[in-house]
Amino acid sequence: MHDIRAIRANPEAFDAAMARRGLPAIAARILDLDEARRAAQAEAQERQTRRNQISKAIGEMRRKGEDTAALEAEGAALRAIPDETGGDDALRDVLAGLPNILDPDVPDGADESANVVLKQVGAPADLGFPARQHFELGEALGMMDFETAAKIAGSRFTVLRGGLARLERALGQFMLDLHTREHGYEEHIVPALVTEAAMFGTNQLPKFAEDSFQTTDGRWLIATSEISLTNMVREDILAEKRLPLRVTALTECFRSEAGSAGRDTRGMLRQHQFRKVELVSVVHPDASVAEQERMTGCAERVLELLELPFRRVVLSAGDTGFGAARTFDLEVWLPGQAAWREISSCSNTRDFQARRMNARFRGADGKVAFVHTLNGSGVAVGRALIAVMENHQQADGSIRVPDVLVPYMGGVTRIG
Repeated sequence: MHDIRAIRANPEAFDAAMARRGLPAIAARILDLDEARRAAQAEAQERQTRRNQISKAIGEMRRKGEDTAALEAEGAALRAIPDETGGDDALRDVLAGLPNILDPDVPDGADESANVVLKQVGAPADLGFPARQHFELGEALGMMDFETAAKIAGSRFTVLRGGLARLERALGQFMLDLHTREHGYEEHIVPALVTEAAMFGTNQLPKFAEDSFQTTDGRWLIATSEISLTNMVREDILAEKRLPLRVTALTECFRSEAGSAGRDTRGMLRQHQFRKVELVSVVHPDASVAEQERMTGCAERVLELLELPFRRVVLSAGDTGFGAARTFDLEVWLPGQAAWREISSCSNTRDFQARRMNARFRGADGKVAFVHTLNGSGVAVGRALIAVMENHQQADGSIRVPDVLVPYMGGVTRIG
């Protein structure tokens, strides 16, 4: 959500910011709606003032025994005029449909081709044999079953068995332990069903309704626990000393994949249901740039310990998500695809979500201001499973278990 005062102060700058997102000039329309809304509010306030005056005058006239019929008629007529709220709704709808303003250092560009690689850690290894994709490995092991999943739920679901089921569980437990013990995040168990207000607060609604699943009673299945974790501070005024808040959760996530027809139809890369460890930070506005770097480093540590080659990418203007001011993607190397694939996104939304949630803090000077919120995958468990399988596959089709996961696997060092 955007600050209408900032748009009033510099509409040209706002249009320029939206132009970086590929959107046409919109500030003039916003200001027209704002002017109409404020005019309606002024008229309503004038009517209220006059009603108060009439009420006071009627009381005085009655004490004097004077006729109040004319004033009573005027008061009734004023009360019959409804206060216009449509202007508030129209302005809110327009502002709610506009993406966040990008940070100045976000590279320009229309799509992912303009993303910039900032660093690479590790190099794709020569396995010494033709690499197989994760679904080829999993099906050959008899531990990854798409046919049974389709029988139960349809396409884009997977049944994992035996060693691979345990490996995915181990990955989630390892990530939670790392983030809570070493990175200072507090673990939570949160609802996977949320209200429309919660979805609006983290900008899934109204723009991305088709990307999510809705229940018959009006609740929504979360696409990420960012929704549940971030909304814990909705409508709150936090004491400044409570900042930063750093929270994490491992949850089931649900996505309709409405815009991905024909993409990644084989395997586990793009599923309707998957598990993810999410990192969320709520911080002082002065700290959000540093917090994004810190959060991304926490996600990178997961990949380092899993012995996976990865690279950090800053997304271009055309590839940055709706609510983000800047996003770092972590891409892991998948030998079976011979490609880099996204496994984590760490975004600074600045005060964009906080305004939608009305999440604020009170500073030491007593003044109230909006917090900044950040979210990142720490990381997607299913994609981590894919990366471990493909990078640690052996010539005989078995999977070497990374050393850091062996304790979580009861000492098992190989799945085969």
